[in-house]
Amino acid sequence: MKELPEGVRHLPGHFDPAAQEALLAEIRGIVAEAPLYVPAMPRTGKEMSVRMTNCGALGWVTDKERGYRYQDTHPVTGRPWPPIPAPLLSLWEELSGWPQPPEACLVNFYEISARMGLHQDRDEANLVAPVLSVSLGDACLFRVGGTSRGGPTMSFRLESGDVMLLEGPGRLRFHGVDRIHAGTSGLLKNGGRINLTLRRVTV
Repeated sequence: MKELPEGVRHLPGHFDPAAQEALLAEIRGIVAEAPLYVPAMPRTGKEMSVRMTNCGALGWVTDKERGYRYQDTHPVTGRPWPPIPAPLLSLWEELSGWPQPPEACLVNFYEISARMGLHQDRDEANLVAPVLSVSLGDACLFRVGGTSRGGPTMSFRLESGDVMLLEGPGRLRFHGVDRIHAGTSGLLKNGGRINLTLRRVTV
């Protein structure tokens, strides 16, 4: 196992297969209430390769007109986001070391061809609370770098059921998804990967 950069914590197989199935059922319920949509880049309006939705008091959204932001309603339906499932709240309480609960859970669905370029999570007023994520479905090659763009990076594989935290000095590290490894999990009937990202937004 590669030695990970400071502030990057990887917990392989934290969710066993039964727990993954149970969590997936929760996510299906969320998507039924708050459908997946395609976010767009600010200014250019270029569509991202992932589809997404959110749960929690706040949801991360982006579009050409207003850019990156958090809001309390789904941008297509106009309805409030569904609540964060209890297993994810428990996970945050267990691992985050943060006294307040997460306010947003991003649900990103990666088709086999989807990618996520290197970026920082810095649209939150709170840049100290950790970012915690859960991988479900096909494995991905995850890339992480430093706190400035253009520095050295390293990649490692995230499997279904893995949990990862960016915390402390790792909170603002650039990170992204290089590729999805098709056929590495039978969790999702038609393949692909779901990433669940818990964030504290306000201070």
